Amino acid sequence: MKKYSIGLDYGTNSCRALIVDLSDGNEIASALFDYLSGESGVLIDHKDPNLARQNPQDYLDGIASTVTEAISKARENNPSFDSETVVGIGVDTTGSSPLPVNEEGVPLSFLPEFTDNLNAMCWLWKDHTSFIEADQITELAGTIRPHYLDKIGGKYSSEWYWSKVLHCKNIDPQLFDASSSFVELCDYIPAVLTGQTNPNEIKRSICAAGHKAMYNDEWGGLPDAEFLSELDPALCKLRNNYSSVAVSSEQSAGGLCEEWAQRLGLEPGIAVAVGAFDAHMGAVGAGVKEGTLVKILGTSTCDIMVQNNNKDLKDIPGVCGIVDGSVMVDHYGIEAGQSAVGDIFLWFVNNLTPEKYGKTVDQKFVGLEKHAETLKPGESGLLALDWNNGNRTILVDVRLSGLLVGQTLHTTPHEIFRAFIESTAFGALTIINRIEEYGVKVEEVINCGGLAVKSPLLMQIYADVTGRPMKISRSDQTPALGAAIFGAIASGAFDNVSSAQAVMTGIKKTYEPNSESHSVYQQIYSLYSQAHDAFGTPNWSGQMSNIMKDLLEIRDGQRG
Repeated sequence: MKKYSIGLDYGTNSCRALIVDLSDGNEIASALFDYLSGESGVLIDHKDPNLARQNPQDYLDGIASTVTEAISKARENNPSFDSETVVGIGVDTTGSSPLPVNEEGVPLSFLPEFTDNLNAMCWLWKDHTSFIEADQITELAGTIRPHYLDKIGGKYSSEWYWSKVLHCKNIDPQLFDASSSFVELCDYIPAVLTGQTNPNEIKRSICAAGHKAMYNDEWGGLPDAEFLSELDPALCKLRNNYSSVAVSSEQSAGGLCEEWAQRLGLEPGIAVAVGAFDAHMGAVGAGVKEGTLVKILGTSTCDIMVQNNNKDLKDIPGVCGIVDGSVMVDHYGIEAGQSAVGDIFLWFVNNLTPEKYGKTVDQKFVGLEKHAETLKPGESGLLALDWNNGNRTILVDVRLSGLLVGQTLHTTPHEIFRAFIESTAFGALTIINRIEEYGVKVEEVINCGGLAVKSPLLMQIYADVTGRPMKISRSDQTPALGAAIFGAIASGAFDNVSSAQAVMTGIKKTYEPNSESHSVYQQIYSLYSQAHDAFGTPNWSGQMSNIMKDLLEIRDGQRG
């Protein structure tokens, strides 16, 4: 009898359920649920562009909607499918996306007194309201606990757990006092499914704890009470109400509880894996292994690598963390990324693209790509910095913003669109260079996510800029596939990640770099690096008067 696993994937605007055949990785059915609250699922405040929250009720509605619909589709696609043959569930989510809960693990937004309070909602990964607190944490750690920063790239981010929690305490002490804990979304969903929502009993993810909450076994787990008290004594209650040990997603968080088994039409007691972030499970679904860099390309990007933990690994400045077990057991997980990629293109299409390229958003994307792909590298004379939502790696600075250089009265929208794509490729190359600079060899690059599948132009530009083949994962839904893989491992269907990947992952296409284009992009990248350091680093000294004229020389050369 065949066995199946379900991957639950929580993204920025929607969630999905994917049912996977464990015998060959065949994805037999999936279902999508668009979050109902806010704008495209995100609660915002037009007075504060840094704010981004989500309604936890959307998460629970998403479980019921996607799983039951996916099961129904599986039966339609394969009449022999039986939901009783589903043996495990895995969960991936955005992160760091913590939500305040009471002592029973109930989100505070579910309580009448906090229903309309944005601070009671989930603090979505791209909420940057806590940039002041992030700097405060970085300064204190640098003074009294410098080793806390060594494993997270040298600087704490406003996208992460403690900065968001401290900001909540500063702006809404009443709500903070009503909370028992702040629980990462990737920990909350498995807790709900297993019926074990008490904050002290939740199996916390080493992925979330290590990369975002400064957890490390070397110093006994979370930051010590003395350090947290220096920030604010009130933070110590969160340390006390946080499971003492964080674990890998190859472990089970528990069995599916009776309530949710009935709601979903599944067998009670099937394994629910410990959760993790979408990028880390997406890397597993794409086939990550030593020497492989997996790029998950979406609204933002995450870059994931692993290295066996029996090898020495240097601390890498500017990355989002080096955490043992965050991707797979017995391996260090290395995380980096860019705060905006797809979001930059969507902003441009929604706000600055005329209707001559198309009437709808999708038509405009098609029109822009069609015209942009006719351009040679450097032909537009444009150069952009990809910091429209700050810089995640390697500068770790959310207060940076985007830049476009080289515009003339003849500049066209599709030229700007291509320059934005190139800027994200330059940012990607900067990350690769930083990782290799500290001794981790990038032998291959595998791409996954919506942009990798939908935009051949983007993938070719990435290949040409980096001078490396860009491989595309066989699955279009790698985070959900990775979650399903962990659900299968938690059930005992596979011994480990590698054995599951051998059956369930693969490559479907490769974009090879063009040597002539790469040569031109090397010239432009040197100008990108000059602007990157000038605008992004406080100690830079030099001049930039050459940038515009060098771009013009490259442009004129490409135009012949």
